[in-house]
Amino acid sequence: MAASLQESRYALFALRCSNWAERWFPDSYIFAAVAVLVVAISALAIGGTPTATATAFGDGYWSLIIFTLQMAFVVIGGYVVASSPPAARLIDKLARLPRNGRSAVAWVAVISMVASLLNWGLSLVFGGLLVRALARRTDLKMDYRAAGAAAYLGLGAVWALGLSSSAAQLQANPASLPPSILSITGVIPFTQTIFLWQSAAMLLVLMVVSLVVAYATAPGPQSARDAKACGIDPGVSVASITPRTRPGEWLEYSPLLTLLLVLLAAGWLYHEFSSKPAITAISGLNTYNFLFIMLGALLHWRPRSFLDAVARAVPTTTGVLIQFPLYGSIAAIMTTVKGGDGQTLAHHISSFFVQIASHDTYALLMGIYSAVLGFFIPSGGGKWIIEAPYVMQVAKDLQYHLGWAVQIYNAAEALPNLINPFYMLPLLGVLGLKARDLIGFSFVQLLVHAPLVLFLLWALGSTLAYVPPVSP
Repeated sequence: MAASLQESRYALFALRCSNWAERWFPDSYIFAAVAVLVVAISALAIGGTPTATATAFGDGYWSLIIFTLQMAFVVIGGYVVASSPPAARLIDKLARLPRNGRSAVAWVAVISMVASLLNWGLSLVFGGLLVRALARRTDLKMDYRAAGAAAYLGLGAVWALGLSSSAAQLQANPASLPPSILSITGVIPFTQTIFLWQSAAMLLVLMVVSLVVAYATAPGPQSARDAKACGIDPGVSVASITPRTRPGEWLEYSPLLTLLLVLLAAGWLYHEFSSKPAITAISGLNTYNFLFIMLGALLHWRPRSFLDAVARAVPTTTGVLIQFPLYGSIAAIMTTVKGGDGQTLAHHISSFFVQIASHDTYALLMGIYSAVLGFFIPSGGGKWIIEAPYVMQVAKDLQYHLGWAVQIYNAAEALPNLINPFYMLPLLGVLGLKARDLIGFSFVQLLVHAPLVLFLLWALGSTLAYVPPVSP
């Protein structure tokens, strides 16, 4: 009885956070626009000129255009694959396993976190589609918002500790590193970052804690809000194609073109995976999206069915297309507008933390700094290139383990994702929800994760000795 009461209190707190977020948290576009203005005012406050700030805003607006299209294709490719008859049947089988609403939320959390260790894009799409499949089960009484937040745990909890970690990948591949970073850190192999036993221990703790919080905060059957109550039809349309009416349509209804395109794609994929480590190949968003698009075409078999699925998927990318450019402007203002002393806003933030760091406080201060900056510049690999020259030089000067410094960045980088709509947008497109629908539940995760992550970074980092840089 006591345990049940305690669980209901956790769920009640999560519901209160969710209700507050639904009422007060703005649409994610408003959130991004306000963030642009906050950063612009900050740049002016340190002495940046209005002309430089406005120029950075305009120049940065299209700086993420490639990434924007990549993220849009994450949604389109995932939807196309999932709306094919074979994939829809597989997801439905996985959705049959949970026995109640709370276990369904926990099941989504597990799948999302495990998938994110291989590829964060996979965790978003697959987790969101699993939520939709579970939502079609009326016997579960599952809260659609809580399940959606659980699908986001891969991005908000552990993705950067896995094989798709941008920072770890960059540091392990000297050809990808800018000379300014390589000269400081040298090559840092995976054995000194994500394959450390300390990294594995932190990963295990975070996964277990995230799972417990997701289960404990999931509303019970009496207060759960299902997809219908959220105004969502959770069905993934697997519409049958209409018969062709003109002779000129025969290629649209024949698998011939699909088979030839997939054959060409198979040749490229063979070359890609044979010339690179498998994890490196699949971690590239272009490869990931290409694989999903070709797989979707194959599973739909006929071009007409494939094109119909793409048409249904495109509207779900609206948020990605219109909001990501604002984040590009934020990053440009922070990193290019110079103040009265000739330094950027990002440099001032980093300098503040690095100047007060010592060997014993490095993990805590760098973790806080990386999380704060990550809220305004939510870009894993790109932000690492900005930060690394400062934070790694300090780690080197303090004789701090360089590989663990990368892991500090990785673990702290994930924290702001829990309340930042940036990476949430593709998942929202799949679910049909707004950021405010998930923020209440993910905010509770942040309350638990923030002190836990900082403690683990400090405690586990104290067990590591300094390792001199390895030249390429």
